[in-house]
Amino acid sequence: MTEPLIGIRVVEFASGLAPAYAAKLFVDAGAEVWLVEPPTGDPLRAWSASGARPEGEDGALFSFLAASKRSVVGRPGDDHVRQLVAGADLVLEGLPVGQVEGAGGSGAAHQVITSITPFGRGSWQERPASELTIQAESGSLAARLYPEGALRAGGRVSEWAAGAYAAAASLVAVRHARGGGGGTRIDVSMTEVMCICTNLFLDLMWDLLGRPDLGEMGASTEFPAVERSADGWVGFNTNSAQMFEDFLVLVGRSDLAGDPSLRNDAARREDLERTTREWCAARTSQEIVELAALLRVPAVPVGHGANLVDNPHLRERRAYAVNPAGFTYPRPPYRLNGRTRPDAGPAPALGGHTDAIPGPASPGARAVSGPEGGGDAAAGSPLAGLKVLDMTCWWAGPGATQLLAGLGAEVIHVEAIQRMDGMRPAATLVFTDRDQWWEYSPFFLTINVNKKGITLDLDTTEGLDLARRLVGWADVVVENYTPRVMERFGLDAPGLHAINPQAVVVRMPAFGLDGPWRDRVGFAQTMEAMCGMAWVTGVPDGPPRLPRGPCDPIGAMHAAFAIMVALTERERTGTGQTVEAGLLESGLNVAAEQVIEHSAYGRLLGREGNRSPEAVPEGVFLGRDGRRLALSVQTDSQWAALTRALGRPDWAADPALGSRSGRRRAEDAVEEALAAWVSEQDADQAAGLLLGHGIPAAVVADFRNMAFHPLMVERGFFETCDHPVVGPRPMFGMPFRYDGVERWIRSPAPLLGQHNREVLGGILGLEEADIDRLEGAGVIGTRPVGI
Repeated sequence: MTEPLIGIRVVEFASGLAPAYAAKLFVDAGAEVWLVEPPTGDPLRAWSASGARPEGEDGALFSFLAASKRSVVGRPGDDHVRQLVAGADLVLEGLPVGQVEGAGGSGAAHQVITSITPFGRGSWQERPASELTIQAESGSLAARLYPEGALRAGGRVSEWAAGAYAAAASLVAVRHARGGGGGTRIDVSMTEVMCICTNLFLDLMWDLLGRPDLGEMGASTEFPAVERSADGWVGFNTNSAQMFEDFLVLVGRSDLAGDPSLRNDAARREDLERTTREWCAARTSQEIVELAALLRVPAVPVGHGANLVDNPHLRERRAYAVNPAGFTYPRPPYRLNGRTRPDAGPAPALGGHTDAIPGPASPGARAVSGPEGGGDAAAGSPLAGLKVLDMTCWWAGPGATQLLAGLGAEVIHVEAIQRMDGMRPAATLVFTDRDQWWEYSPFFLTINVNKKGITLDLDTTEGLDLARRLVGWADVVVENYTPRVMERFGLDAPGLHAINPQAVVVRMPAFGLDGPWRDRVGFAQTMEAMCGMAWVTGVPDGPPRLPRGPCDPIGAMHAAFAIMVALTERERTGTGQTVEAGLLESGLNVAAEQVIEHSAYGRLLGREGNRSPEAVPEGVFLGRDGRRLALSVQTDSQWAALTRALGRPDWAADPALGSRSGRRRAEDAVEEALAAWVSEQDADQAAGLLLGHGIPAAVVADFRNMAFHPLMVERGFFETCDHPVVGPRPMFGMPFRYDGVERWIRSPAPLLGQHNREVLGGILGLEEADIDRLEGAGVIGTRPVGI
């Protein structure tokens, strides 16, 4: 098994889960990763979500994240740490401003420095934060306003997601720097990451609707979503009208097919929901999933730490392995050339490599070739020259190519007038009375910026031939259909490599390329239900709740990272590569803690509402102005600060509350008292008071209005993009700043078939008369068939 990133040196300063996960992705691909720890060790060594870690042992999550890394004890200004940093290609950190510079990190010459912090660098950089307040500020909490209240997405998802984004962006930059393009600084904001991952582009939706009065955020639920079965829970989703019609057949309500009143008639909807509950309760999860598969309705058993390792599909795919410390963990979220990455080595002993710090890497070791090497750095385009054929749809696939396009690659997105990208009609129900309504999807408008768009009917000989010719043009070909779709056209990896032996072929099926579920349909909601994310989202006595979106963008970043790994391997071997980046195994990695905790300690993590193991008290409380306040007390010193901020109330006087364990025992009473205090305050004033005392606090931001959030405005996260149909609109770019890049969005998402003539004529050399004939025959076009 080769090590594609061999020779790349990464220094990770122990500063949280996000840098640790980004560094893990590098070490899994063969990079040399050095973990710099304080004398007391990385705090993750002492972490266990269930509190079951035996005294004196490294926590299992740390052992997962630090597997095969090397450990150095030191502080940023120490000479030996400065020596280590001086020889690094990449520094990953979440430290206070200036500490990496004190360690000798400069971002000059060859070096990339990536910071991953709650709010990014800027005027908010010193603001205290927690997972809960990050989700509050990003609009994520408001996007999950259920009857139970505004609920956090469980499992520290902002940190895992930020790590994935940081890894993908960093590897692009490292490759560029090693090719002579110069070092850079990357500034990742977890809040911006969560805005992408869970807000479902509803700010842009609100803008397209004319920004009507916001009004009160009302509770909402998906249907169908998670339902109780006879022996557990099962997760559904229906992302198209056809899927919903098939779901009605599944639950015995085909009489409602095509009934428009379901959208607005609460009584009829409740009748359908009752029927669904009864139907599911009478069957096991396995029976439901198998029946749904016959109708191609996405459905999975809801996964958790105890049942995932026994899932037949995951067993056959060998999705899990055993760490040297004895616990079970998910293998990396991609395969290269049909092979999984080597199993993890042990985590290092604290300071075990302090006496083995190497000298600087030689300049020759940094040479990287490839079409994008030495790209247009002045324009902020490290991937300039890279050619990508994007045969993807929905979100995860287009999200991966969006990163490539944003960083300078030439990306051609392929649809058909007979079958548009499914994300166009899926999000446009409220716009169907408008001309060219298929151009109004907030998802499509955002995910496909900086791309060219063409249409090709692959069911025709000429359309398929043109697609094959574009394969010959491309460096990278990406698709994310169920495996049978591309195989039907002869465009699986062997077929694509027969056309272009040098291509990096990227396949992103929901459930992978083998195993009994390989041809089943799945989307982000499917994966959130199965991988464990839903299991830890919700209240203890309520149903698992979908986090609403993160599996798609996280899967996109894992795929983008894998593409960069494959390009590096292609340069080393001179041969084309095949990447398999299934959506489910991406989700298993960011929900890894559940299986790790259960297999290491026998503890099943579950739903805690807005509580978490990281803080106590912690919750979301309603202010007298009707706005919600999120707050977290992570340390005993923050508890002391809270009591001072509140004027040392009698209910907080018990000395036992000075310890985390004492507060945990009295958690209900403490939260009740806090709720009473917040109810007498305006939420923003309460947040200001608490923040002034160093306590993580945030008003729950309205996801419909994020373009005007002060943090987003300061960092320029939203950019105005002028689209030929919908006009100038605020759209977010990337959740990180990158030296030399002032704007991420250079061109709007393409209209359907907008670049047919440019691509077919300019790249493939077709004459205008030939293009006219193809358009007349429906092989290409600019308007959906039947509309």
